[in-house]
Amino acid sequence: MAAKYALSYFTLQTKKQFLVMVVLMAITQTAAFAQSGVNGLNTATTTLKTYVGPVTTTTLVIGGIVGLVGGLRVYSKWNSGDQDINKELMGWVGSCLFLVLSSLIVKAFFGL
Repeated sequence: MAAKYALSYFTLQTKKQFLVMVVLMAITQTAAFAQSGVNGLNTATTTLKTYVGPVTTTTLVIGGIVGLVGGLRVYSKWNSGDQDINKELMGWVGSCLFLVLSSLIVKAFFGL
């Protein structure tokens, strides 16, 4: 008898929750059709395009600084007779190449 009562209470509670959910969805559905959002997307796109130029320039400057620091570190290791120059050189060249290519890819992605 107790299990039957618990089951009927559970279904009654579930029905109440379902009814509340349907009412909330009906109320909020009208606000969803207020605007399409195209104007907001266009504004965001033009705003992002204004930032692409300075960001890519900054990335290229950082790539140049990383290249200079890397070149000095490789040169000092080479003069000291260190045998691990190739790994150091590949790491610094790879990081500089990544910074330069990422700035070019971002410009190409935004069509600038």
